[in-house]
Amino acid sequence: LSLSLFSLYMGLSSNGRAPTDAEFCGPRPLGLRLRISLSPPTGLLMVKYIKVTLGQNNLIVVTPSLCFSPQVGRSRSSGLCFSDGKCHIDYILVYRKSGPQSEKREIFERNIRAEGLQMEKELSVCNSDVIFLKLHAPWEVLCRYAELMNIRMPFRRKIYYMHRRYKFMSRINRFRGWLPRKPMKFDNNTLPDLEENESFTAPFSRSRIHHFTIHNKDTFFNNATRSRIVHHILQRVKYEEGKDKMGLNRLLSNSSYEAAFPLHEGSYRSKNSIRTHGAENHRHLLYECWAWWGVWYKYQPLDLIRRYFGEKIGLYFAWLGWYTGMLFPAALVGLMVFLYGWFTLDHCQVSKEICQATDIIMCPICDEYCPYLRLSDSCIYAKVTHLFDNGATVFFAVFMAVWATVFLEFWKRRRAVLAYDWDLIDWEEEEEEIRPQFEAKYSKKERMNPISGKPEPYQAFTDKYSRLIVSASGIFFMILVVIAAVFGIVIYRVITVSTFAAFGWALIRNNSQVATTGTAVCINFCIIMLLNLYEKVALLLTNLEQPRTESEWENSFTLKMFLFQFVNLNSSTFYIAFFLGRFTGRPGAYIRLINRWKLEECHPSGCLIDLCMQMGIIMVLKQTWNNFMELGYPLIQNWWTRRKLRQEHGPNAKASFPQWERDYNLQPMNAYGLFDEYLEMILQFGFTTIFVAAFPLAPLLALLNNIIEIRLDAYKFVTQWRRPLPSQAKDIGIWYGILEGIGILSVITNAFVIAVTSDFIPRLVYAYKYGPCAGQGRAGERCMMGYVNASLSMFRVSDFENTSVYRDYRVPPDSPSEPYSYTLQFWHVLAARLAFIIVFEHMVFTIKNLIAYLIPDLPKDLRDRMRREKYLIQEMMYEAELERLQKEKNEKKKNYRAHHNALP
Repeated sequence: LSLSLFSLYMGLSSNGRAPTDAEFCGPRPLGLRLRISLSPPTGLLMVKYIKVTLGQNNLIVVTPSLCFSPQVGRSRSSGLCFSDGKCHIDYILVYRKSGPQSEKREIFERNIRAEGLQMEKELSVCNSDVIFLKLHAPWEVLCRYAELMNIRMPFRRKIYYMHRRYKFMSRINRFRGWLPRKPMKFDNNTLPDLEENESFTAPFSRSRIHHFTIHNKDTFFNNATRSRIVHHILQRVKYEEGKDKMGLNRLLSNSSYEAAFPLHEGSYRSKNSIRTHGAENHRHLLYECWAWWGVWYKYQPLDLIRRYFGEKIGLYFAWLGWYTGMLFPAALVGLMVFLYGWFTLDHCQVSKEICQATDIIMCPICDEYCPYLRLSDSCIYAKVTHLFDNGATVFFAVFMAVWATVFLEFWKRRRAVLAYDWDLIDWEEEEEEIRPQFEAKYSKKERMNPISGKPEPYQAFTDKYSRLIVSASGIFFMILVVIAAVFGIVIYRVITVSTFAAFGWALIRNNSQVATTGTAVCINFCIIMLLNLYEKVALLLTNLEQPRTESEWENSFTLKMFLFQFVNLNSSTFYIAFFLGRFTGRPGAYIRLINRWKLEECHPSGCLIDLCMQMGIIMVLKQTWNNFMELGYPLIQNWWTRRKLRQEHGPNAKASFPQWERDYNLQPMNAYGLFDEYLEMILQFGFTTIFVAAFPLAPLLALLNNIIEIRLDAYKFVTQWRRPLPSQAKDIGIWYGILEGIGILSVITNAFVIAVTSDFIPRLVYAYKYGPCAGQGRAGERCMMGYVNASLSMFRVSDFENTSVYRDYRVPPDSPSEPYSYTLQFWHVLAARLAFIIVFEHMVFTIKNLIAYLIPDLPKDLRDRMRREKYLIQEMMYEAELERLQKEKNEKKKNYRAHHNALP
């Protein structure tokens, strides 16, 4: 086949032109597809991909896609190889000649050579004090450590068994060929590099190296795997004589090295189109099919992301894409609830009565400057409230609770599929190293590690839990600081409402309560951003606890930061939802703040309008600010760096820089990895679910933000950040438990929002007990006639001839019973609210648990594939071993015959 292809190539190119892809399409009856192109810089024949599909005995055989990207012959200007143009750069260390710890650095580099790594130093083009140390792992070193790290590598092509269901689906797929292709999917014929190897994998073993599919030693271990192996070596190389004086992280922390990172695979831009000339490298391919804004509607190439950035980052983007996709039905239903309120606005009896109540005078909302208002002045706000608080609100709250459960359960299934496809099913984290801080603190007291059997530093029980108590006290104190900030917002609202009521501008004066709420929300947002300094407090408390390993440190820090941010972001929302207007007293007996200011009351149309404004403004401002900081800040920093380089070295300086110099001038990934990205999305998930009954448009805002967020993060990872170290992970870690906790909390809060904040329960009680349809067992808009009057109470003002009213269920002042006492309707409403909370929570929790039980964590077809793959792997290994033994036997016979014939 190779000779035929080469002869065909030479025949077609003998007239001085390169063959086109169409001339290399193999005969369709054989199912052979070939694409060959000539590499212009080196003149090497490059096979872009080969894919053979044969159907026989219900088997589909798929060969691995091959992409030979020759390492030899690269020009030095590319910056991806040593000066000889042969040794591929797997890792970069950066230090300054004037930096400290030079002796430790020299010992460290000497031990790196002893491990078999090759190194080359080069001065920086921009700064003569900066030195780049380039590292390369030869084939023998890669094989040795790949076996130690149990890295899974391909050894045979995959064989899929066609069940009856798949036979039926294959027949359906014939008819799908007549339909237009999905616009969200990439065309693999146009972008062939998106095709992944379909091969079985097994832990690498040098003794069984003949079992593995090794076409080219330079490309057998991809760049991400090579970088991971080199980093593994660097973490175990000593820099000083001593039991635990080892590891690159410690040298980075004491400033021996300034930076350490793997290289990007060249530029992400090209003068030529990717569709006509192909991708120059994986980074260019990622930019064109993922980070470019023109493909915002396309599915993410998760396999390519995983291949370039590693499984941990790939899982983050898989989760983010899954969350965004699941937001589509939630946003659609939320929009339908909002439109239902819009179209039924003219038929809402409550808003009609409020708009027509021109003769009802309401009590003033403050003590000074606030005039008496007519109930009809609240007409607009009553209509706006109906948009969010209507008959579909309860259904939407139940739907979102079920949606959160379905989202988490199906994500577990999706994660299982990815773990299988990415060979993470049997992957287990290595025994983690002890943190240097923990070791330095407790090195005097040791005990035997039950796993490794080696002595290690030990933290006493009393010391550990005393530190945990101090840390918990610090967390509690910072939560009290947030509550104090909320209390300050409450004081601002109480004082400002009187100021706005006496404002000279009529628009502000007539809408003083809405203006107070709007400005308070903006001030609250500023306080939220200022209190983001919690990161330093969380860092201090986490270090005070002295976690033993890095994962324990990361989980502790994550939990603290989430608690701080969650309380900081939602404390004011909880106040408006459950406390605003609940404990104000009544006219003549108001509860006052510091015996001076009357507590703020809800708007005559209800408190839900304040909650909607709070959620809408905070959500929009927070997401806008986060997007700016995520992309705008690195863009500004990189622009400033490029500007200084242009001033010092000319306008085209960066284009002539080697790759390590260009990557060094990019921004490093933040110290906490994906923490900020996960935290932002988890807080958004909380906003989307916890108070969604009060703001049905929250899923739609989250969806629009996430569509932008995916491309922002992609652009940032591909173009603005240094390439992070590819690392493995089986799931999203502690964040999944936090998501489950938010899902449980959302059921409780939505039950209270519907029962306490909205007027759903009072309207329901009136319709069935006190309205025109009382006792008839039905409800409708006609049954709500007179509801507004039934929800108001009267108060006699001695120095005014009219009587004012306020929202409450109290006895009139001229009643023979005790004036201003609660009416029987108040107790009926209170009992109905409590009953609704209990019934709603039990019903929704039952549905959630039932759905979680009915949805298995592993799809059935995946379980069958795993079992069959295990069986086939055993068969293949057995056959391969028999084949090897047969070859050895034949060689022995051949040697014996040759020796026998050589005898005289």
